[in-house]
Amino acid sequence: MEMEFKKITLEDKPALDRYLQYNDSRSCEQTFANIYLWSREYPMEYAVTRDCLVYRSMDRPSPYYCFPVGAGDKKGAVEDILKKCAAEDENFRMACVTPEQFALLEQWFPGQFQVTYNRDIADYVYEAEKLRTLAGKKLHGKRNHINRFLHDYQNWSYEPIDDSNIEECFLMGEAWRLENGCEEDEEKNAEMCVSLNALRLMKELSLTGGLLRLDGKVIAFAIGEPVTKDTFVVHIEKAFGEVQGAYPMINQQFAIHGAAGYTYINREDDMGEEGLRKAKLSYRPAFLVEKGYVTKKNS
Repeated sequence: MEMEFKKITLEDKPALDRYLQYNDSRSCEQTFANIYLWSREYPMEYAVTRDCLVYRSMDRPSPYYCFPVGAGDKKGAVEDILKKCAAEDENFRMACVTPEQFALLEQWFPGQFQVTYNRDIADYVYEAEKLRTLAGKKLHGKRNHINRFLHDYQNWSYEPIDDSNIEECFLMGEAWRLENGCEEDEEKNAEMCVSLNALRLMKELSLTGGLLRLDGKVIAFAIGEPVTKDTFVVHIEKAFGEVQGAYPMINQQFAIHGAAGYTYINREDDMGEEGLRKAKLSYRPAFLVEKGYVTKKNS
């Protein structure tokens, strides 16, 4: 079955959500918003085959594919990907494959593929209730940060992001960009562009947001969405570093309000940054979502 790929546009969201609703992976990539928002930095295209959705990068001459998602014939969809690679003289490459997905590949095609996991792109998944309460000895330090914030700053508030305050979040984001030298750092600048576009398209992408105020001024905001029925993913979190405790506070408040009703919260990967890894580990994740690259053994 021939797969016809097309570039992802905002108008494709309803059609693609039809397949993504069957996603059972807690990987942060498995939402339309995440794929679309990062499509400027990492251009993607998609095709539908055997009632499954297939993404692939637009890298040439060697694109990579993502594991099929949907209610259809996933094994048949992988067979179609293999045929596409053979027809276009490409090496088969599949990215962000979880252990559960690789187990299916092994079941369907025994011994044909190999996987290499990349620790830098593993997602941190936490028990949501622990992020809300910070209960227990291991999170004692986090409670101290919250208590210090509450002691030092009495005039604070949390509120959901909506039409009445979204412009203030834009202004806070622009100030954060200047303070953190994003113009001199390509990766930081790309992330900030994604953050501002997420704010601009919150309604269109069905995203949820929350902000913190201090003395009436926005000092932090967070944006996320459900990725599975029991897991909420936090895509974006920004706070002014000079306000001690602002990051722990927006983390906790967004877990309480933005991710209410979810069992787990995915706070994405650490990109291999030592400081970010230390910070994410300090919140004691329940588990990591491992992700790797799959290739054919004879390639």
